[in-house]
Amino acid sequence: MEQLLFSVERLEKFISSVLEAYRVQAEHAHICATQMIAADLRGMHGHGIYRLPSYCQRLEEGGYNLHPDIKIKRETPVSAIVDGDNGLGQAVVTKAVELAISKAQKNGLAWIGIRGSNHAGAGGVYAAMTLPHDLISMYMAVGNANHMPPWGGVDLLLSTNPIAFAIPTGDEPPIVLDMATTVASYGKVKVAAQKGQELPVGWMVDHSGNPLTDPKRVKEGFLLPIGGHKGYGLNFIIGSLAGVLNTAAVGSAILDFNKDFKNPTNSGQVFFAMRPDLFRDLDDFKTEMDLRIREIRNSTPMQGAGPIRLPGEMALRREQQMREKGVPVTAVVLDQIREIARKLRLADCLEA
Repeated sequence: MEQLLFSVERLEKFISSVLEAYRVQAEHAHICATQMIAADLRGMHGHGIYRLPSYCQRLEEGGYNLHPDIKIKRETPVSAIVDGDNGLGQAVVTKAVELAISKAQKNGLAWIGIRGSNHAGAGGVYAAMTLPHDLISMYMAVGNANHMPPWGGVDLLLSTNPIAFAIPTGDEPPIVLDMATTVASYGKVKVAAQKGQELPVGWMVDHSGNPLTDPKRVKEGFLLPIGGHKGYGLNFIIGSLAGVLNTAAVGSAILDFNKDFKNPTNSGQVFFAMRPDLFRDLDDFKTEMDLRIREIRNSTPMQGAGPIRLPGEMALRREQQMREKGVPVTAVVLDQIREIARKLRLADCLEA
């Protein structure tokens, strides 16, 4: 599919200008723009600038609080609930991560529950925020639309419920694992559909359990969990910890943000951060992480396969490449966001 490349700085500035034109406060617009392009840089294009048109529709229909009062509640030295007051998800979660980092640096660890939030994009973006501070982190979220039934059922009561981890290292690239608990995120399904690509077998099935590969028929089926019943179990646990524990939406209480752009989603997320030196000397930990990474990377690949890679390795390569050559934006997305920019009479409409 045809696409054009744009610099990181230009796309971030563009997104900020669009959001500010919708009267989003400047700080939150900047955070949202930065985190959206960070998702693109990791190769998670279903959570990058691709999302801007749907965010704009929600802004137009009043689905966001443009000036949220993001509050910290039920706080202890190592925990808190962050109530996002229906603000932009990227801004709410970023504030929660910053709180987790501060608490973990001071007290060793922190568990921050989030409610009253919205779709916040790629989990790995937030997990990676702790790496410059030599902290281990974990992020979990309840997805914003139910696309999966319980194992063995057909009622759509579960979302993609992603989980992400980040682990600091020494000389080796840090470990960042970012994954949905479904075989593919619905964002990837939507991107494939937009490109007119057939879905791989194993992503979705219809209500009779037959593979669903036609992107035009996705509403006739549902996503499959990773690892069969084990992925379903993990998905439910994430919903319990990021949803039920935080008084956020989960199960039948989930609002499908692909269809309802007006009402609050009450999205729930969880962020955990921890200092490695609670358990061993930080330098020793990072040295052994490097050792184990090299051990894995240099292990014997299966015949005809390889090279062996570590979680986050390809994402880092993608980021380096895109920072040098530009971030790709497909023609379909470009047409949509250019139309938004013209309607808002912005100075930069991303014309080539």
